[in-house]
Amino acid sequence: MLCLFGAFLLWAQDERPAEQKKTQVILLHADQGRSNKDLMPDVQILVGSVKLRQDSMFMYCDSALIFEKTNSVEAFGNVRMEQGDTLFIYGDYLYYDGMSQLAQLRENVKMINRETTLLTDSLNYDRIFDLGYYFDGGTLYDTENVLTSDWGEYSPATKQSVFNHDVRLVNPKFILTSDTLKYNTESKIATILGPSDILSDDNHIYSERGIYNTITEQAELLDRSVLTNDGKQLTGDSLFYDRLKAIGEAFENVEMTDTLNQNLLRGNYCYYNELTDSAFATKRAYVVDYSQGDSLFVHGDTLMMVTHNINTDSLIREMRAYHRVRMYRTDIQGVCDSLVYNSKDSCLTMYVDPIVWNYNQQLLGEEIKVYMNDSTIDWAHIINQALAVEMKDSLHYNQISGREMKAFFEDGEMRKVEVIANLLLAFYPEEEKDSTLIGLNYGEGSLLHMYLQDNKMKKAVMLGKSNGTLYPMDQIPADKMRLPSFNWFDYIRPRDKEDIFEWRGKHAGDELQKSTRRSTRATNKRDLIK
Repeated sequence: MLCLFGAFLLWAQDERPAEQKKTQVILLHADQGRSNKDLMPDVQILVGSVKLRQDSMFMYCDSALIFEKTNSVEAFGNVRMEQGDTLFIYGDYLYYDGMSQLAQLRENVKMINRETTLLTDSLNYDRIFDLGYYFDGGTLYDTENVLTSDWGEYSPATKQSVFNHDVRLVNPKFILTSDTLKYNTESKIATILGPSDILSDDNHIYSERGIYNTITEQAELLDRSVLTNDGKQLTGDSLFYDRLKAIGEAFENVEMTDTLNQNLLRGNYCYYNELTDSAFATKRAYVVDYSQGDSLFVHGDTLMMVTHNINTDSLIREMRAYHRVRMYRTDIQGVCDSLVYNSKDSCLTMYVDPIVWNYNQQLLGEEIKVYMNDSTIDWAHIINQALAVEMKDSLHYNQISGREMKAFFEDGEMRKVEVIANLLLAFYPEEEKDSTLIGLNYGEGSLLHMYLQDNKMKKAVMLGKSNGTLYPMDQIPADKMRLPSFNWFDYIRPRDKEDIFEWRGKHAGDELQKSTRRSTRATNKRDLIK
């Protein structure tokens, strides 16, 4: 790199205008002057309050040697270079080549350009390109930031600086460390060009390419940059972050991981508010809950994470999914128009034509509430027009319908079902030895307890006033094989975690007609998380 840099300087010198090469370094003042033509021909020795000039650049020192043939100067003690009223350079030693107009300053070097100061022990300043660079460690500071690195350069004309190797930008609110960084002392914008970390009391940003405005505290980051805050990690192909407003936006292949609650949010757009600890995602968005051995995947057109009573002992978290919701886990699948999960009661509520499948069983109604216990299903409440169906084979189905239904689970399997009011039952008892179907038990009543084992309905107990008939298999009336509300929606059921993105609605006419009306109020999604 040094060889290439030297070659560049030689090329740059050849490119300099001829009239600049001929400009002489002029002696303006010295307390004493002498020369020794025998020992040092063409050399002037100057002592005391030396003042020199080349064009608009003035040079001051305690003593100096002027080399007339090479149009160069060596200056010693209290060296100072001044150009106009904006650029001042100080040091203990200076070698200045008047032909190339390159100044080499050593020991206790300080460059001042208005509100910007550069400190180092070895500085080269190129007047033609108005560029100062150091290569043995240096510090640049202005009114906002302090930057240190092993190698760096600064242009007073453009206010642009470049830093390499062990770069450190210190701001009262954060610290940025990097391998390669550009920084403009006028705009106060840092341009990230290599692996970089931005640390503050609130969060950590990792990026390998992007810009960070140290005044507005806004960042535009590329190349899978990462924002980490309080156990949450937001990653995207590109990120926008506003530290003052505490909001972040991620675009394309977005992933927001919550290590504390063991879930992650994915999509192609995500908006995150640090102050409210809330987020929403769209564009192929889905949530993965991996708190158990088997992950649950939930997809909707829009997914939201909302936090209530933040920074209190009554903190509540909600996960909301809006429109065309589909979810999949190996032991449970579901579809609905929208759902809400509330951490206060560990309840997941499904709205508008909800359906839940557990192995070969199907539950549906106007509204389904699923209560969780340590992220496994504890029990489910199906409200209004409840229907439970178990597939025996392609022709025979166990069916229970009622006004409402409660299903209880153990170890992820349905073990008991309670049906309340308007009960209708179509149940196929089996021989214990070979599971042969005995017949169809058709009944009506007001209350029923159904018990299951190995994902099969084993026993049904009707309580209160009821009536029922057991039809032999060869004498089952055609109108008794299917309850009025029966439907098997296997064509809608998510088949795997990739299938959650393929929306398949009910066939026309199969939608539930609500038995009660519920008031709804449209709400702006972004307002909910501000």
